[in-house]
Amino acid sequence: MASPDRNKPRIVIIGCGFGGLEAARALRDAPVEITLVDKTNHHLFQPLLYQVATAGLSAPAIAAPVRHLFRKQANVTTLLGEVTAIDTEARRVTLGDGPALPYDHLIVAAGATHSYFGRDDWAPFAPGLKTLDDAFEIRRRILLAFEAAEKEPDPALRAAWLTFVVVGGGPTGVEMAGTMAEIARHTLPGEFRRIDPASARILLLEGGSRVLQAMPPDLSQRAKEQLEKLGVEVRLDSRVVAIDAGTVEVQAGAAGAPATINTRCVIWAAGVAASPLGRLLAQQVTGATTDRAGRIAVEPDLTLPGHPEINVIGDLALARSFPARGEPQPVPGVSPAAKQMGRAAAANVVRRLAGEATRPFRYRDYGNLATIGRNAAVVDLTAPVGHFKFSGYFAWLFWLFAHIYFLIGFRNRIVVLIDWASAYWSKQRYARVVTDIDV
Repeated sequence: MASPDRNKPRIVIIGCGFGGLEAARALRDAPVEITLVDKTNHHLFQPLLYQVATAGLSAPAIAAPVRHLFRKQANVTTLLGEVTAIDTEARRVTLGDGPALPYDHLIVAAGATHSYFGRDDWAPFAPGLKTLDDAFEIRRRILLAFEAAEKEPDPALRAAWLTFVVVGGGPTGVEMAGTMAEIARHTLPGEFRRIDPASARILLLEGGSRVLQAMPPDLSQRAKEQLEKLGVEVRLDSRVVAIDAGTVEVQAGAAGAPATINTRCVIWAAGVAASPLGRLLAQQVTGATTDRAGRIAVEPDLTLPGHPEINVIGDLALARSFPARGEPQPVPGVSPAAKQMGRAAAANVVRRLAGEATRPFRYRDYGNLATIGRNAAVVDLTAPVGHFKFSGYFAWLFWLFAHIYFLIGFRNRIVVLIDWASAYWSKQRYARVVTDIDV
């Protein structure tokens, strides 16, 4: 095995999400030694994670081993570990199991986790969806709720088991709610003898005035209508004020009295917080600041103030886009932005190594899309030839092929395409194996 060339600049990349992956790939031809650190051994295609949570896809269909992805890129060494400290003065990254990694340039792409807006005590009752473990837990809770309802003789308790609440009307919440309605109305009927799965209530709670607030208002309304057509109860201006093992309390409007929903299955899709590494970095770097979500403010070229050797990208970065014309605009926390930041950070590292000036980040917004359910989606597309908005069946087809195209690996694309085709015609979901069953 070849040993690292100590004469080459050492690049440490923290995180192999969309940003970290793109940064490492963009440096494939650079004369550098890259160490890529991630606390999991796989890259996860998060936009389809809800499909694993709702038994539509198996985990390997949307994940790829990190080592396999970089097996042919000789300048990358991958390490499995969790970063516990970053010494910006000594230029050293420390892992939880002890090793220290010196760096000449650092790219931090540690991603994000759930935010319960200061109510972390809700987490055991309302899991969020960021990792495969989260998806497995949500799948277990959804499927076992139907099993518990089948055994429950008390009508009130049975109704609670058959009431599912999704908190948050963003893309994850909308996609989760729509797919859960499909499970109840298309996948499970005929499999139970004492309950009718189609009678299950799926509630989507959104604190704002509309779902999919990043979309234009007409597409938000169309998404709401498509959800309701699937049988989802959409409650807008509804703020969650309490969650426990058997209830969710919801306040409608600013002055409404809290109402109680009896439920045994709650999915959290309402808040996102940056990795704790953001605040850790901000404490060490003079002039660095973080927002309420823990994202660290970066310079126009995605570096930290006074530390041109440190780039922060993806969900961890509070970044602005600097277009050729007009005022700088905030960069949204979406996967295309993370990919573009990864490539931009890598390009600026190469420029610094060559003694050239770095360039400010410019985000190219290609639009937004979200699926609601079978034959139902909304697309807001920005293309060089114009702006397109559409919904329904053709939007669903566009969403489907776009996600297949951006999946990592040819095998994953084929597997997902076959699984989706099978599910479309059979209306079945075969990834329904659950473990850790308490009977």
